[in-house]
Amino acid sequence: MGTYFFLIIPVLIISMFVQWRFRNRFSKYAEMQLNSGLSGKEVAEKMLYDNGIFDVKVVSTDKALSDHYNPEDKTVNLSTDVYYGRSVAAAAVAAHECGHAVQQAVSYHWLDLRTNMVPVVSITSNLLQWVLIIGVFLIFFTFNPIVLGIGVVGLTLITIFSLVTLPVEFDASRRALAWLKNNKSVLYTTEEHNQAKDALWWAAMTYVVAALGSLANLFYYASVLFGRNK
Repeated sequence: MGTYFFLIIPVLIISMFVQWRFRNRFSKYAEMQLNSGLSGKEVAEKMLYDNGIFDVKVVSTDKALSDHYNPEDKTVNLSTDVYYGRSVAAAAVAAHECGHAVQQAVSYHWLDLRTNMVPVVSITSNLLQWVLIIGVFLIFFTFNPIVLGIGVVGLTLITIFSLVTLPVEFDASRRALAWLKNNKSVLYTTEEHNQAKDALWWAAMTYVVAALGSLANLFYYASVLFGRNK
């Protein structure tokens, strides 16, 4: 257990800081109204139009911070605050999610890989906790490594998924910021663009710490499996 805490405590501290910073930045930029007066929905629709994408719908969801792009039904799902909001934060989030739609339109390989992994990762995530618990119990009390080995394979898959997610998220933000920079009708000033960039940077950092957490868990359970845990 000492090895586990040595690995996971720093990741938890970093994760807590990043989450706090992320929410702090978004709360701040959500209060800064766009000079253009555009809503998140209007920003999203404009970005899709400018990129020649006409088969993607922009819809509203009720849950806060639930913004995402669904490549299966081709919908940009924006939380209520983003959909109706006319702030820097709303514009940044809306453009970022449309960045994923652009990725699909140009067949961005990392998005294609991530999308193909989703069904398997979803099933694995639902079962993994119990597999690991049973696996650790068996390896310590019966010296049978098979179940824990299956758990480590599952953790490896989830870790790979977390790592694949990083270029997908960073690239979506890159596309969003490039489009926003070239559209003065959305963000009038350099200050607004810098604020949008800052908001998306901290959002991306949440995926980085998630990947670090997956790596720490994988290292620990692999060390237990191969007898290197002290």
